[in-house]
Amino acid sequence: MSTDLTAPIFHDEDAARAHFQALRWPHGPVCPHCGVVDNATEMKGRTTRPGLFKCKEKECRKPFTATMGTVYERSHSPLHKWLLATHLMCSSKKGISAHQLFRMLGFGSYKTAWFMAHRIREAMNLPAEPSPLGGEGKFVEVDETYVGGKEANKHKNKRAAKGDAFGRKEAVITLVERGGRARSFHVANVTAKTLRPIIVKTADRASHLMTDGARMYPAVGKEFSAHSAVDHAAGEYVRHGLHHSNTVENYFSILKRGITGTFHHVSEAHLSRYLVEFDFRYSNRAGLGITDAMRADEAVRGVVGKRLTYRQPRKAA
Repeated sequence: MSTDLTAPIFHDEDAARAHFQALRWPHGPVCPHCGVVDNATEMKGRTTRPGLFKCKEKECRKPFTATMGTVYERSHSPLHKWLLATHLMCSSKKGISAHQLFRMLGFGSYKTAWFMAHRIREAMNLPAEPSPLGGEGKFVEVDETYVGGKEANKHKNKRAAKGDAFGRKEAVITLVERGGRARSFHVANVTAKTLRPIIVKTADRASHLMTDGARMYPAVGKEFSAHSAVDHAAGEYVRHGLHHSNTVENYFSILKRGITGTFHHVSEAHLSRYLVEFDFRYSNRAGLGITDAMRADEAVRGVVGKRLTYRQPRKAA
């Protein structure tokens, strides 16, 4: 089921605010100052800005809005454009570029759209201690890939000098739980020393680890309930219909089509943020019974506690 892009929440500020308040406060307004639930008065004065509440607790009595403490706080962009941009990013399987958001949403500058897109990606990010992938009786596939354009395809004036980091491909490792979620990581290099901490922290040790025949996996595979590998070098891709890494390979196909066809170039500094976006859509996909609207609502709920200044996304991800 798709969402109607003519819905009021994408065009009317009052409807957008009511929608966001319902998502953030399902049990009534929550004061961000004292934490009291559903004990606030909505201010209705003629000169009062819409959506302003005042806590009724004696020791508090402070004003607040639903956007306080979120990525929307102090934004000059209207809330309905935030919701529309979130929906477009969540419903576009291979992503949507900041230039496209800039054109479609009528922002005053490309920089605004770029910054908004990165803040929405921040909202898609997982909590500090997410639950591990897999578990008893479940398969977790692990594989690595490389992201970046080929030097041979660039104009000779644009090619990187030998040893220049700008021209190199960036390594990405992804873990995919069959029938479940995905998590990707930008890594400096692909070695057993680099990958082991990521794998053992991200996947439940009771899982059946599934990899290709790369030499860095056998050692870490011993730390799981079982480890199987297929030998791609020998032309083996599926064994007994169960042993394969096709699920994670399918994830990579979506990721690379998005980066190549939608974004064209992703800098090393921000690659991790784009991986979060692709992980989020995959982990909340239609195959798991999640609609575009549900996926967008989940991203909107994620804006709480994730304020992001313009300097932060500029520096690094």
